[in-house]
Amino acid sequence: MEAVLWYVFTGTRGGENRARILRAVDERPRNANQLADDLGLDYKTIRHHLDVLGDNDIVENSGDDYGAIYLPTDQVRHHWDTVETILEKVE
Repeated sequence: MEAVLWYVFTGTRGGENRARILRAVDERPRNANQLADDLGLDYKTIRHHLDVLGDNDIVENSGDDYGAIYLPTDQVRHHWDTVETILEKVE
């Protein structure tokens, strides 16, 4: 999991936005529209990053429809010390 976290946040473009999204959903679970509004990013950009985060088991959602709420996975919470180290470098 640690290698995946490093790759997703530092090895690809968009790591900074993915870090912002992860911090936001850790603070308070939200849907894609709320994330776009709160982070000042385009909805399609948010959706793309949520897909990347979801494909890598970093975030999970409460459903597949428009209002699905996103939050960090249990696996990410288990590696939260590594997440913090990575996010400090990215932010």
